[in-house]
Amino acid sequence: MSTSQRPRQVILKTDDEIEQMRPAGQMVGETLDELTEMVKPGRKLSELDQYVIGKFKRLDVIPTFLGYQGFPHTICASINDQIVHGFATERELVDGDILSIDLGATINGWVGDSARTIGVGSISSEAQRLLDVTAESLHAGIATAQIGVRKGDIAAAIQEVIESAGYGVVRGYVGHGVGRDMHEPPSMPNYGRRGSGMVMRRGMVVALEPMATIGDPTTAVLDDGWTVVTADGSLSAHFEHTVALRDNEPADILTQA
Repeated sequence: MSTSQRPRQVILKTDDEIEQMRPAGQMVGETLDELTEMVKPGRKLSELDQYVIGKFKRLDVIPTFLGYQGFPHTICASINDQIVHGFATERELVDGDILSIDLGATINGWVGDSARTIGVGSISSEAQRLLDVTAESLHAGIATAQIGVRKGDIAAAIQEVIESAGYGVVRGYVGHGVGRDMHEPPSMPNYGRRGSGMVMRRGMVVALEPMATIGDPTTAVLDDGWTVVTADGSLSAHFEHTVALRDNEPADILTQA
């Protein structure tokens, strides 16, 4: 789940605390894999939500999003021009849709947060390219996220992949720190200037979550007060992983099954 934040102190995690975060991250990754298999034409968004409710209840996992600032679902389910924070309604998926699913899980007080965009049935080559580029931008951000680089280096790596493909970078919604709270400092924009911003430090755990649009990246919010859409109705994709910075190594992706 994306946010914009006021500056607060960054909370660094020990290696032991990062390992305590891993079960929540793995639960998110595993569940997203399962939801991906469930996505097909005719599937209701509410069925995906109910699947997570049942699984998390059975395993005594807290659905991080449910009730967060009043959010009414366990997943954010955003279709086509919906960028993020979409509701898991009775809407049925149709062939050619693209669906972004954002999911958070809390285990033993620690949060995992991840998202991906999935094609429904047979999607257009244009939609597939958008998904591929947005996923590539996330991987570029993760590859850049190491101790000693600046926040702007990570942001620029993401932005360069998206904009070089001719797509727009959503600016009003950004990544964030993750820990015992879903939204901790620092904010992690998907656009920026290399060499700018804070230096990334050992023990930082952040969610990187690029959001790209085929058209103008200007956004609007629907009447439900949550669902963010592209103002021009163009397609949007969203990918996210929670990663930890440990020693002089590539970022440790916590939200994989």
